[in-house]
Amino acid sequence: MKSKKDKLLNELLKLHPKYIDLSLDRLKTLLQKLGDPHLDLPKTIHIAGTNGKGSVQSFIRNILIKNGYSCDAYISPHLSNFNERIVLNNNHVSTKKLINTLEFVKKINENNPITFFEITTAAAFFLFQRTNSEFLILETGLGGRLDATNIIPKKLCSIITPISYDHEEYLGNTIKKITKEKLGITRKSKFVIISKQTNEVTKFISNKLINTNNVYTYGKEYKIGKVKKNNFVFKFKNTIKKISRPKLNGAHQIENASVALAFSEILSMNGFKMNFKKISIAIKETDWPGRLEILKYNNKIIILDGSHNIDGAKKLSQFLKDKNLKPVVLFGMLNNKKMDMFLKLIKSDISSLLAIKIPNENNAFSSNQIAENCNALSINHREVKNLKEALRIITTYDKKVFLITGSLYLVGKIRSELIN
Repeated sequence: MKSKKDKLLNELLKLHPKYIDLSLDRLKTLLQKLGDPHLDLPKTIHIAGTNGKGSVQSFIRNILIKNGYSCDAYISPHLSNFNERIVLNNNHVSTKKLINTLEFVKKINENNPITFFEITTAAAFFLFQRTNSEFLILETGLGGRLDATNIIPKKLCSIITPISYDHEEYLGNTIKKITKEKLGITRKSKFVIISKQTNEVTKFISNKLINTNNVYTYGKEYKIGKVKKNNFVFKFKNTIKKISRPKLNGAHQIENASVALAFSEILSMNGFKMNFKKISIAIKETDWPGRLEILKYNNKIIILDGSHNIDGAKKLSQFLKDKNLKPVVLFGMLNNKKMDMFLKLIKSDISSLLAIKIPNENNAFSSNQIAENCNALSINHREVKNLKEALRIITTYDKKVFLITGSLYLVGKIRSELIN
């Protein structure tokens, strides 16, 4: 039986025939009816990119909290529960407050066409206006220029995380077109931080932002030095600091951490009190579930990784090589993703594959479609009907290490089963 919150969220999904329809006009109209809450928000950090948005957000939020600042955040997608998307004063929004706000915003919208992401973003802005928090971290949903979060007029800082191919049907089919869309968030930002990118993307960004002040680019204004088992060297302009290594798995998380460290240095330069020891502890302790997260379940090792695009597959492959692992993979993916390329990249790092259609996702590849792809790539595989069967196989299989990947939605659904 569906909860009141789930019923309400389903109703909001039906307000617009398209799940994604990039425009700011519908949201602008609704926000005006709500009293323009987006014009009165805490100091905002806006994050766009293909991968790493969530990890960078989590590092920054933990640094701010450890240094005594209150922080709101807007995150998407969620892993297990919609409440995860809206953080108020360092805590997930309560279900009661979420339902009351969504019902109010739905009523004000008067059944006008608006996408799910737009109307939930309006509700989030309505809540953020009322928290009195010192900072707000906004993750874009998709792209940047026409993303619903980009309706805010000014930001303290815009951050561009690693850019690669994803959502080409909306953002363009070249890396330059995709990058241009992401850069749309940098307008009216006091500071801009560019994370480590490919040479092509770095060069394109540099040319696009040539007349923009206060741009901090990885490899120029800041970078990572020597990386050891327990720490790494962070260089910012003329300063060098030794930072505790994140507990998050994957070498790329050190790069994500460096973005948060650059942000901390910029805050410090602009009069905010930042304690170096607390910053280092925050980096070490930052948690971000579902991203190369390792759990134990019935004497098995389960790696949860929501990677779903090419860059994510490359990072996942590198992690498995570094750890010398060849897990059995439970794999499901949305059907607008490049399944064949993803599987090709991790093929040599896995022992076999369990193909599953993501539960309750209409736009997911069927287990049979995944199986056909495995046949074409000569990947040893079998089809799985549902999560219950998948967990039974994991429990009884003679293999020790399993990987769940291909979609954050799949990871979220199985994680709820594993930790309950």
